Amino acid sequence: MKKLVFGLLPLFFCLIACRGTGQKNSNLINPSGMKLVDRIQPPSGFERTKDEQVSFATYLRNLKLKPNNSKVLLYNGKEKYNQDAHIAVVDMEIGKADLQQCADAVIRLRSEYLFSIKEYQKIHYNFTSGDRFDLLSWFEGYRQKINGNKVAFIKTANKSSSYDSFRKYLDVIFSYAGTLSLSKELIPVKNLNEMKIGDVFIKGGSPGHAVTIVDIAINPKTNKKVFLLAQSYMPAQDIQILKNPNNSELSPWYSEDFDGSLLTPEWTFEKSDLKRFKD
Repeated sequence: MKKLVFGLLPLFFCLIACRGTGQKNSNLINPSGMKLVDRIQPPSGFERTKDEQVSFATYLRNLKLKPNNSKVLLYNGKEKYNQDAHIAVVDMEIGKADLQQCADAVIRLRSEYLFSIKEYQKIHYNFTSGDRFDLLSWFEGYRQKINGNKVAFIKTANKSSSYDSFRKYLDVIFSYAGTLSLSKELIPVKNLNEMKIGDVFIKGGSPGHAVTIVDIAINPKTNKKVFLLAQSYMPAQDIQILKNPNNSELSPWYSEDFDGSLLTPEWTFEKSDLKRFKD
């Protein structure tokens, strides 16, 4: 249980990790754009990769954003401590409990897309205990029963496949899963040039962190890619599109050619941390 049994990540890790980031390349930002694809433009010489009309990539590119220069809010309505990590804020409710943190945002984005196309059978995640809980079982009325580190699923509720039921299922997943369990479910992407929208940089542990690749653009002459990252953090907060603290001219885009580690505003990843969902 990530937040109730397996423990809550200490807030001071967030405060320690927060770093200021500059933003100079304002020509990449269209302040009036209310979707990611409209707000953030590709760098000069780059074009967005082509995707099917109905795909996870298209869903992520069309994420609705809050007005330009919006602040990141916590689950309790307070402002996040570090307001210099993001370039845009996703317009999506996050609930009123301290649940939707980093790995949870990865799960949320993927699950929202799958729910929207009625691919319910693909929505399933493992608790930190290793026990898998799928959405279809939840819809049938099965609920988790926790006894220490032992988990059982018992039919105790009425059937429901509504969106409200789906959101309640996600809150359960947010409570009992985390970066440690999610990192074990994902498969490694060994070549950075093979990255896809929806892939995840993830470091499992306590603390751990995860960010989602929400857009990719490619230079047709060099075949090099740049990408955008989205995250939530702790405490639970708005999903946000990150700045690039390494390159203020390229920001918010990141280059696949980063040397050594991938430095993001609030976490550092290794190339081996790039993973994707199996299905």
